[in-house]
Amino acid sequence: MNSAEPAIIFQDVKKSFGPLQVLKGMSGQIHFGEVVSIIGPSGCGKSTLLRCFNRLEAISGGRLIVDNIDLSAPKMSTKQLRQLRANVGMVFQQFNLFPHMTVLDNLTIAPRKVLQHDDKESARMARFYLDKVGLAEKANAYPDQLSGGQKQRVAIARALCMKPKVMLFDEPTSALDPELVGEVLEVMKQLAGEGMTMVIVTHEMQFAREVADRVFFLNQGYIEEQGNAREVLTSPSSDRLRAFLSRMNAINV
Repeated sequence: MNSAEPAIIFQDVKKSFGPLQVLKGMSGQIHFGEVVSIIGPSGCGKSTLLRCFNRLEAISGGRLIVDNIDLSAPKMSTKQLRQLRANVGMVFQQFNLFPHMTVLDNLTIAPRKVLQHDDKESARMARFYLDKVGLAEKANAYPDQLSGGQKQRVAIARALCMKPKVMLFDEPTSALDPELVGEVLEVMKQLAGEGMTMVIVTHEMQFAREVADRVFFLNQGYIEEQGNAREVLTSPSSDRLRAFLSRMNAINV
């Protein structure tokens, strides 16, 4: 896939919830093969922007194109939404696994129902991605038999079963105990190394510095600073970003 080709284009994107304007005009591009981290204080619009990329939220203004699908229109056809959701995977803070289904069934339901894969192919793919995240032996377990880190790795494997072009991660480690964070970040590092296009909302600054190609720093509904992740996080230009990184470093000491 051409790494120069934009996976996501957003221009002057706005999003309001009633009288509250959360996104006040954000613009940028994310290219195929890139890893982009979105950082910023609570309430700055990070998760809202990410959810717009998968049409879990419809934008209120501006222009948004994801994988050549225009998400700017107020309404989209079922066919367009199905194509978008097949090509853009999402991993949430809370794992959203079906508790009454085994791990294997959690992974095969979408390929069977959305991609129309048969049971054998869906199971083969599920086992392949379970092995990829180091959980091949958990295929027949139920979610309540897994640790938080294992649940999140299953959620990543579930998203990968759709063979997405883009993966969105909404603070994937924020609900985990500190000792379980590393196992999830390790899987994400592996995906980044394999060239997966990833957009990650995160508070893990070291992970962003090491793994992301670029970073967007959001503040009060705008992108205040963006650029090469290592440069931006090591030598920020914005006073607000310097203050934010100082607070994050104090928390993580």
